[in-house]
Amino acid sequence: MKATLLLGILALCCAVAFVSCRREEAELSAVPVPPGPVSEAILGKIRQLGFNATNVQAIPGGFLVEGDIVLTQATLDEVPDHELLRAGDEEHYRTNSLVYTGGAPRTITVSLASTLSANTCYSNALNAAIIRYNNQGLLLRFQRVTSGGNINVISGSGNYLAVSGFPANGNPYPQITLNLGTLGTCPASGYLTTVLTHQLGHCIGFRHTDSADPSFSCGAGSYSNDGSGTVGGTTVGLPHAPEPNSWMLTCLGAGQDRPFTADDRAALTYLY
Repeated sequence: MKATLLLGILALCCAVAFVSCRREEAELSAVPVPPGPVSEAILGKIRQLGFNATNVQAIPGGFLVEGDIVLTQATLDEVPDHELLRAGDEEHYRTNSLVYTGGAPRTITVSLASTLSANTCYSNALNAAIIRYNNQGLLLRFQRVTSGGNINVISGSGNYLAVSGFPANGNPYPQITLNLGTLGTCPASGYLTTVLTHQLGHCIGFRHTDSADPSFSCGAGSYSNDGSGTVGGTTVGLPHAPEPNSWMLTCLGAGQDRPFTADDRAALTYLY
């Protein structure tokens, strides 16, 4: 059965078609749900930035695209960057805006909302996600704080599994929202760590590794080919097919753990 960052498909698979759901998967992305009232002008801007404009939802603060990414109006108003930068054997995509380091070490603090910090599973998974990044020897480092972090992890509800966004003004996106109604009270440790590592990746500017073709990890029919391709996305990696184990693939198998691959590490090192 497919469970996704969009809760709607979970309900659809469970209530309508157990037989047609061939894979036990939780996706870091959307499988089709009815889109919100989004104008064609907004959809055009989303495509210009290289994002898939299928099933975009209007939400507080912006628009939910590809199931787990919030695009603010400021992001939509950016001029698309068509530059191609590649390092590593897999193709990575980043946003035009990154977290500013100035060539010197920078620490990004991360806090877990009080509603989650008492949950050992979520607390341990956040610590593990931070360790994954800090073990890479990057200029950008993460540090867990009790409250008021540069990135705050909170719980929420809606048609998603987890949601975050992209950097602005040289700073990381300030919030990751987790839907415990879909994730559960204590998901598998490696799986939850991967979900958090993935969302932190968005917060510092990484897009989905298979952004050009989400069906690579999501399967056929998850997205329509809306022609957005990689327009507006700056790639980090050699021209190469997406790798099946990248932490930034659009979809993630249920319970699956995806530590950084060698090419993931190359992309992280290239940027930070």
